[in-house]
Amino acid sequence: MRAPLNNTQTQSTSEIAFGFVRSLAAELSAGRVDVPSFPEIVIRVRRVLSDPNTTLENVVRIVGSEPALAGRLLRIANSASLNTSGKPVTDLRTAINRMGYNMVRSASMSFAMAQIRGNAKLAGVKHYLDTLWQHSTLVAAFAFVIARNCTKINADEAMLTGMMHGIGKLYVLTRSADHPELFSDPDALNQIVDQWHAEIGKAILENWEFSDQTVQAVAAQNDLGRTDVEFPDLSDVVVIAILMASFSKDPVGLQVALQGLPAAARLGLFQERVDTILKEFASEVSALRSALGA
Repeated sequence: MRAPLNNTQTQSTSEIAFGFVRSLAAELSAGRVDVPSFPEIVIRVRRVLSDPNTTLENVVRIVGSEPALAGRLLRIANSASLNTSGKPVTDLRTAINRMGYNMVRSASMSFAMAQIRGNAKLAGVKHYLDTLWQHSTLVAAFAFVIARNCTKINADEAMLTGMMHGIGKLYVLTRSADHPELFSDPDALNQIVDQWHAEIGKAILENWEFSDQTVQAVAAQNDLGRTDVEFPDLSDVVVIAILMASFSKDPVGLQVALQGLPAAARLGLFQERVDTILKEFASEVSALRSALGA
């Protein structure tokens, strides 16, 4: 009697997964792509930063209305990477001015993910959300270090893009809360996430009016063999940052993963250079992640 029951369960999960994928495709084609359960304060921050006529005072007023987010910005502004003078920043206006808007976006996204992880409705995917948050902060920190030390690309934008690279995964995970049956089949859920997250991330960031470079980098994050560019770009930085985060505890595996990779060649990241980055900037990566809340 057990074999037919398992087959029925498998078929049921398969049908649920198929229906879920169809709903994702419909939302994507209709342009109805936004992250459920996103904190209102982060939406307000995103809107004010998207306004070309916004002022620093406007940003300070909105961020200051959420003490936890304001505190996170102050920690980042006082981190070793930004506070080279050693003089602590104590007011929000100076902190935001020092950080720049892209880093404010990164911090607000990290804050949003932390809030979403605590949502009782998403308890079934909390493990996935925790893992995504930890990974995203690590990718963001590596992207910042790589951009600043290996390219002329704006390091703040690289950090933001690293933080946002998993926004499509966040969307799929939060939407999957309506289909708890998928939680019992991690392989099916992981397959859906892997298949859809880059395209969904691209759609979300376009909807949120992020820069073309950030949108392209998120969309192309799985294109490891990209050869259509001559010089290193933001997409290269994100690809390598993801690999460094994925193999952060496996330097041998990282070297294998980087071998023959066009992005690594364009960035000049050969074995000795990679080892140097991992050793010399380990404390900076750790400090950046801590400032982001990880």
